[in-house]
Amino acid sequence: MIKFQNVSKKYNDQFVLENFDVSIEDGEFFVLVGPSGSGKTTTLKMLNRLIEPTDGDIYFNNRRLIDYNLKELRLTIGYVLQQIALFPNLTVAENIELIPEMKHWSKAKRRERTEELLRKVSLPPEEYLHRKPAELSGGEQQRIGILRAIAAKPDIILMDEPFSALDPISRGQLQLLIKELHKELATTVVFVTHDMNEALLLGDRICVMKDGQIVQTDTPEAIKNHPANEFVAQFFQHEQANLENYCAEDLLEAGFIEAGQITGETIVNLGTDLPTVIGLLVDGKTVVLVNEKGSIGEITDRTILRFLETKIEKGDQ
Repeated sequence: MIKFQNVSKKYNDQFVLENFDVSIEDGEFFVLVGPSGSGKTTTLKMLNRLIEPTDGDIYFNNRRLIDYNLKELRLTIGYVLQQIALFPNLTVAENIELIPEMKHWSKAKRRERTEELLRKVSLPPEEYLHRKPAELSGGEQQRIGILRAIAAKPDIILMDEPFSALDPISRGQLQLLIKELHKELATTVVFVTHDMNEALLLGDRICVMKDGQIVQTDTPEAIKNHPANEFVAQFFQHEQANLENYCAEDLLEAGFIEAGQITGETIVNLGTDLPTVIGLLVDGKTVVLVNEKGSIGEITDRTILRFLETKIEKGDQ
C-alpha cells in the first residue's frame, strides 16, 4: 500500500501541493487527473523521490519512503513518461532489458522475458529485437517504453501522461493495452492525465485535483454520477463531450459492425454512447449490438478504432 499523509510541497512560499492525504491499495489502477498546475506530476514524482515533500510523509508497505535506499527503491518502480525517452543507441531488446540487467538477471532470463513481452503487445520478437528506436513509430516506441517499465516486474508503475503526445488511434490502442496488462500483472499503477475520458476508462479509482488539493477521490462510476462539486461536474462534461457525441448507431451506419448472429454476455442498443461501449470492452466483455429484431453483430475494440480513424481523417475530432 502507498499512503500520503499530510503531504505538502512549496516553492518560494507557494504551495503546489497542500495537505495531500490519500491511500492507494496494492494492485490498484489509481489515476490522478486535473487541469495543468493542479499538482499531479509533483505528486507522482514524489513516489520515486525525484521530488521530496516539504512537509508530511509518504509510506510504501508501512515504511516511509525517505527510509528506503534510493537506488533499491527506484529498482522496484517502473516509470513511463510522455517523452518516451528510449536510449537511441540501444536496440529494442537492450532498452527493455536495462532494469533486469541491473538486477542481475541472467542473459537467458532477460531475453526470454523480452520476447514474452514483445509478443504480448503484438511486436514479433524476430522483427523487433534488434531494431533501434528511430526505426519505430511513435506508438511502437511507447509500447517499448511500457515494456521497459514492466520488464523487471516492479511493485509500482508510474505513468506520467504517457499517451498524450500520440495520435488518437495509437492512444486508443495503448489505453486498451495498458488496461489489459494491468489486469494480467496486478501491479499497482499510478497514472497521471489531464483527460477525464482517459481517467474514467482506465482507473479503478480517480483522484480529481485542483490547485494542489484533492477535490474528489472515488470510483469512475461514482464520480460520473455524483460529482463532488461544480468543478468536477464541468470538468467531466467538458472532457466527455467528444466521445459522447457518438453512439453505437454511428458505428453501424459507418459499416464497421461485425455482422452475424452472436450471443454475448453484454448487449447494447443503438443509442448506447461510445464511452459506455469502450468501458465494456476494456472490462473484457463480448459486446453485442441489438435492436428490436434481435442481434445485429459484435462490437470490438477494432470496430471503435476503425470508426475513430475515419473521424480523424475527416477532421471531425
